[in-house]
Amino acid sequence: MIATSQFRKGLKIEINGEPYNIVDFQHVKPGKGNAFVRTRMKSMITGNILERTFKSGEKVERPDLENKQVQYLYRDGDDFNFMDLETYDQFAVPTEQLGDAINYMTENMETEMLFYKGNAIDIELPTFVEFEVIKADPGVRGDTVSGATKPATIETGATIQVPLFLNEGDHIRIDTRTGTYVERVKG
Repeated sequence: MIATSQFRKGLKIEINGEPYNIVDFQHVKPGKGNAFVRTRMKSMITGNILERTFKSGEKVERPDLENKQVQYLYRDGDDFNFMDLETYDQFAVPTEQLGDAINYMTENMETEMLFYKGNAIDIELPTFVEFEVIKADPGVRGDTVSGATKPATIETGATIQVPLFLNEGDHIRIDTRTGTYVERVKG
């Protein structure tokens, strides 16, 4: 159990059988009446925001969360197949559960996955990942505006903005948190 005095940003709690991440909180002690804690939480399953007020000293459940090291194996239709690196069990996760992470996953990539009551709810990719550019229009001669970019398609099929000097076959590093180009890598 977690008391309201232990609330902080990033704390994970369970409300009505669903895990939430505390986004913001405020301890309020009015001149009259009992103290309370006003919270703003984000559902770790649906992404919905919930605002709720707790009485001071009230206790909430700690969610049954578990981090596991997994390896992405392959895509099968709308499912992505992973292997638990500890038990070697294989399991499938639907596309909608992974969100934008599908744009930056390559086969055999090792990463960390968050589970709630045995179900995968979130994936944490490495911060920087290297990809090969498979499609990029050539830079237009004379288009030398500082910071000019063009769209390029990487091996996962995602399209990102890259500098004009990059060509097909170049290897680049991408920041998976923002989906932006970081640098060219010697391939």
